[in-house]
Amino acid sequence: MAKVSVIGAGNVGATCVNAMLHLNFCSDIVLLDIRQGFAEGKAMDMMQTSKIYQFNTRLVGVTNDYKATANSDVVIVTSGMPRKPGMTREELIGVNAKIVSDVTANVLKYSPNCIFEIIANPMDPMTYLTLKKNKLSKHRVVGMGGLLDTSRFTYYLSRALDVPVSDIEGMVIGGHGDKTMIPLIRMATYKGIPITSLLTNDECNKVVADTMIGGATLTKLIGTSAWYAPGVSAATMAKSIIQDDRKMFPCCCYLEGEYDQKDICIGVPAILGKDGWEKVIEFDLNAEEKKLFAASADATRSTAKILYDQKLI
Repeated sequence: MAKVSVIGAGNVGATCVNAMLHLNFCSDIVLLDIRQGFAEGKAMDMMQTSKIYQFNTRLVGVTNDYKATANSDVVIVTSGMPRKPGMTREELIGVNAKIVSDVTANVLKYSPNCIFEIIANPMDPMTYLTLKKNKLSKHRVVGMGGLLDTSRFTYYLSRALDVPVSDIEGMVIGGHGDKTMIPLIRMATYKGIPITSLLTNDECNKVVADTMIGGATLTKLIGTSAWYAPGVSAATMAKSIIQDDRKMFPCCCYLEGEYDQKDICIGVPAILGKDGWEKVIEFDLNAEEKKLFAASADATRSTAKILYDQKLI
């Protein structure tokens, strides 16, 4: 028996729940939202597919009732507002930090031992906030961003090579932002063959550039943030935790010396199992990759500093 709660029934949260139902790895899911009846309606709609898809997971939707989330093993936080025209990054962090702080405090009243998976934006500082504000073990808080960026990276690689994406291996580390993520093109492979031996430098650079603006590209096309890939990425991470699969995913973790960084939450390869993220895997980065990661860490740390400046931690 395993229970997952998803806070926020918007596009990402609802898609995450739908993916978990299809992956069929937990017995109970709770979908919570502040809008009256919204989560209940989404849950009812999804449960009416259970006969067709043949899943037996119990899904309930609730309006701001945190008691319903009691004894959750994993809690996925998607809550927050998108950045509005004219809104500064500092303003967005301030607004969403208060939302995430309230959400996580309410969750912990009823699920004191849960593992948090953070999606709320901006994801890296919200992961850091959840960890520090609630004084949790670093292993119990993980941010979803690297897996999403990696999914986009492998998608663009498969298009450039015209091969199935399932045959591609690649990873993105660093901050979850279009200027801070680091697609590791040197380490990417197609069936064990280095991508750099199959694509020209210009083609490799284009894949990296397309990956880094992957989110912005979708926002421009559909007029809002993506939700299918983010939702499925979150569900996949939750599955590895619930089933103790111990799979390696790039995700936002708190570092204490790994990659020469301390007191920061940033995207790195990590093993996900029943206790959350178990350990960070340190890749043998070359000099240029180390330089990029250090710059990404500096930018991510400066964003997190806003939390202290605004006395949100």
